Amino acid sequence: MTPRDGALWLPSALLLLHVPGCWSLSGPHRVTGVVGGSLSVQCRYKKEFIDHIKFWCKSPCLLSWRMVETTESEREVRNDRVSIRDHPASLTFTVTLESLRMDDAGTYSCGINIPFSLDLTYEVEVSVFPATKRSTSTPDSPTTLLAPTWSTVSGQETPDPGQHSRSLLGSVHFLLLVFLKVPLLLGMLGAVLWVNRPQRSSGNQQHLLPIHPDPGPQPPLVDGNDL
Repeated sequence: MTPRDGALWLPSALLLLHVPGCWSLSGPHRVTGVVGGSLSVQCRYKKEFIDHIKFWCKSPCLLSWRMVETTESEREVRNDRVSIRDHPASLTFTVTLESLRMDDAGTYSCGINIPFSLDLTYEVEVSVFPATKRSTSTPDSPTTLLAPTWSTVSGQETPDPGQHSRSLLGSVHFLLLVFLKVPLLLGMLGAVLWVNRPQRSSGNQQHLLPIHPDPGPQPPLVDGNDL
């Protein structure tokens, strides 16, 4: 690196060191919440600022626009829906926004008050989304009450189409048996009885013929003219 290059680099480095919050204050770049809910932002600072006043403001972060800030005697302060709490043991402070509204979305800054100098600030983007129907529904809503009924209906067994077909075929077979096969069998049985009936009658007549005893020789008939 030439002396000229060093001369060009030095002003940039000095400017970087004077950027508010650079290396001395950090936190999340973006936090999200839903309408009606709450969100928290935790910012971390160096040990040298442990006794300084911490604050939370909405950009542009002017002195009169600070929403909440700690004091020398109070490390936890609440202002309406916004609260701030300093944690010296962990070198952090936490800002909590409650009962979020859509107009709460925007760019905020967590900051440290530096007397007679520029305050340290760190920008945080806050996004607020509408609450979903599920999160806003009450336990006694109609949807909730009907849930057990839906689970019962869905648990029922679906009829088997094959079983229904087999039942229908069994019914058809039974009807054919009653209206077709039974009369056919009765007709065939009647025909057999009718054919066999004359044969039994002739045989019975042969057995029923009377048996006459042999009269033997008969005496000659006497004619009246011969007398």
